[in-house]
Amino acid sequence: MNPAVWLIGAGPGDPELLTLKAVKALGQADVALVDDLVDPRVLEYCPRARIVRVGKRGGCRSTPQDFIQRLMLRYARQGLRVARLKGGDPCIFGRGGEEAQWLSARGVACEVVNGITAGLAAATAVGIPLTQRGLATGVTLVTAHTQDGGAPDWSALARGGTTLVVYMGVAKLQDMRSQLLAAGMAADTPVAMIENASLPGQRECASTVAAMAADADAFRLRSPAVLVIGQVAACRMFGIPEAPALPDAGSRRSA
Repeated sequence: MNPAVWLIGAGPGDPELLTLKAVKALGQADVALVDDLVDPRVLEYCPRARIVRVGKRGGCRSTPQDFIQRLMLRYARQGLRVARLKGGDPCIFGRGGEEAQWLSARGVACEVVNGITAGLAAATAVGIPLTQRGLATGVTLVTAHTQDGGAPDWSALARGGTTLVVYMGVAKLQDMRSQLLAAGMAADTPVAMIENASLPGQRECASTVAAMAADADAFRLRSPAVLVIGQVAACRMFGIPEAPALPDAGSRRSA
């Protein structure tokens, strides 16, 4: 397929986390529509492209989604190769699915180029394994910022038993805390709050479900930040603290 539009994931920020496919597509682009969370160093890989900034940030003045879509369509119909460059992965809270469907309905060929999503990169950057035998058998990616202004079903998420990776949750910490505790999640459940993951300004605030709102306030946590909630948040792949002991070899062989 020769797409007119690439929906490209720029990853969490560090340009070295770009995929080879993303670099190749950026090098062919005539115009690049760039989100706010894309690190400026990534733009070095599209030297021939006209850069159009179409930022969308919660709580800030944002470029309307309809305008972005019409802009992609206009450039594509002019015969230009368009790179729609998004932070993280286009289809993890990046509206990649919506944009691909919208373009397809208008006869525009597009291709999604995956990027490393911020939740995965943030956890790895501070040494947290999102799954670990004996601690977490699954991961749930969730946004605290929904289209209709509502909230996820925190009660159901608390009962799910998976590691929770929360995007866009900084402004919702007090509500998250209250609902998770009300759903029966242990007050001392570990929480890691990672700001600016993979970038030079990365910071981490370690906390618990009960204390996370107060700790984030004292830490002056700012967006963009990812929250990791669950027992793995107290585990580090490098150094201490260590994860609880796994079953012995005999138990593993019989499993």
